[in-house]
Amino acid sequence: MSNELPEIPTEEDDLFEHYRIVVDKGQTPVRLDKFLNQHVANASRTKIQNGIEAEAVKVNDLASKASYKVKPYDVITLSLPEPPRETDIIPENIPLDIIYEDDVLLIVNKPTGMVVHPAHGNWEGTLINGLVYHFNNLPTGRNGEGRPGLVHRIDKDTSGLLVIAKTEFAMSFLAKQFFDHTIERTYQAIVWGELSEASGTITGHIGRSAKDRRVMSVYADGSEGKHAVTHYEVLKPLRYVSLIKCNLETGRTHQIRAHMQSIGHPIFNDTAYGGDRILRGISNGTYKAMVRNCFDELPGQALHAKSLGFIHPTSKEWVQFDTDLPKNFQNILDKWESYVQYQ
Repeated sequence: MSNELPEIPTEEDDLFEHYRIVVDKGQTPVRLDKFLNQHVANASRTKIQNGIEAEAVKVNDLASKASYKVKPYDVITLSLPEPPRETDIIPENIPLDIIYEDDVLLIVNKPTGMVVHPAHGNWEGTLINGLVYHFNNLPTGRNGEGRPGLVHRIDKDTSGLLVIAKTEFAMSFLAKQFFDHTIERTYQAIVWGELSEASGTITGHIGRSAKDRRVMSVYADGSEGKHAVTHYEVLKPLRYVSLIKCNLETGRTHQIRAHMQSIGHPIFNDTAYGGDRILRGISNGTYKAMVRNCFDELPGQALHAKSLGFIHPTSKEWVQFDTDLPKNFQNILDKWESYVQYQ
């Protein structure tokens, strides 16, 4: 299946999201509305339904009903309106946990639940909204895109360190290190189960899932997606879960989350990758209550971008930054240690 977007949109096209989907040869018959809900990211059920009713959704160039059964090789095209938003990013007085700052960059410790930059459904309250309030004239990078100072990003429900560029040169200098994979990024995560090896490397292309475009899949045969490498080390095995350290050699979307799921150890409380269910131990009694209590305390997946190292744009020397685990993350780790100790 493939999605194709216009390379040079007109002013009218800017108001819409354009999709062209060629259905896989192995697709089983399924309702059109259900198929689109599974394969179009960031589009609500209502938005899909409205698009079908407005004949903005066509199958093989013909307007189709929601009940139409999608078949192999069907060509589906969509022109869905984007949510209304301001052209300029609105500055917001959002407190930022800045652990380091100089003339050319700053290091921010992002909390769980904060979106990094404005996008579908999150035009306000993002890290970028806060940055443009606290800092003037942040560089925008290529094409003047609305992501001032942003060199890289982490998921909404992942906490941890981000480097923000304050000058155009710093942005280019740092971006090249990310492109060359010379940035050192270390994450810590709680994953389900005890891994068979104390350390290892997961290699597997990562691309959009054919079943659900909102998540990523690992294509070990390299047939889809982009090359991705994650190195891991077990820091603390806890019978039912493990605390691990991950170093990214590449930086793909949801890389650690998808890679850990692919080897049978999804991240604890990761709703998108199956970690929000009890995957080890007996799902009853005291144990079940303890796990549910942990789920309730952690607002997202147990994944924290703990350290970040790179060559500084001005001094040209290696700099390294580190942060403690968030309090709720540490609390959950303590609960697991205590539970295992007395069992």
